Amino acid sequence: MRSLCLPAVSLLVLAMSTAPSSFAQETPEKVDMAAMMEKAKKYTQPGDAHKLLHRFLGTWDTETRITMPGASPAPEKGTSTCRWLIDGRWLQCDASGQMMGMPMRTSFILGYNIFKMSYVSSAINSLDTIMIYSEGDLDPSGKALLMYGTLDEYLTGEHDKMVKSVWRFVSDDEMKLEVHDLPIGESNTQVFEVRYRRPKEG
Repeated sequence: MRSLCLPAVSLLVLAMSTAPSSFAQETPEKVDMAAMMEKAKKYTQPGDAHKLLHRFLGTWDTETRITMPGASPAPEKGTSTCRWLIDGRWLQCDASGQMMGMPMRTSFILGYNIFKMSYVSSAINSLDTIMIYSEGDLDPSGKALLMYGTLDEYLTGEHDKMVKSVWRFVSDDEMKLEVHDLPIGESNTQVFEVRYRRPKEG
């Protein structure tokens, strides 16, 4: 038996919702499939917001630095590569480096959910078993992407702790990721940052 792809399932559910009550009734109203497909284009085709994703593509040299008060170790170097997971829609970025002297691998998926009108991301790493989901949008300047999410902090026993991630786009060849621990307070919430720079040719 062939399985329906997800868009087909969505259309089927929509078609059922337009019927008087169920397919068991004698003559369900005709569904205007053409109108449904036209409406779907608004939410299924990449748009202007997806253009931001292009600036992540490629290979980057990284420097990760702890920024908590009283902790200022030297930045730890690494690399990151971002590619299309699904062309024009979803990015996958894989990185390797260190965190406080421990080898660390990270991966995150980033895209734009047109229906929610938000950038969305899921991130994982090799040092724990946590997946961080976050969503947000560009600031008015267009030079920073602010995303909010939650994580489970096993060191303190906190569940669903609020975290803010800020991508700052310095130039076409440089960007910075700041991670903020919001329960710390109203200020000095940044706990670490990662600077991304494109390798210099030659």
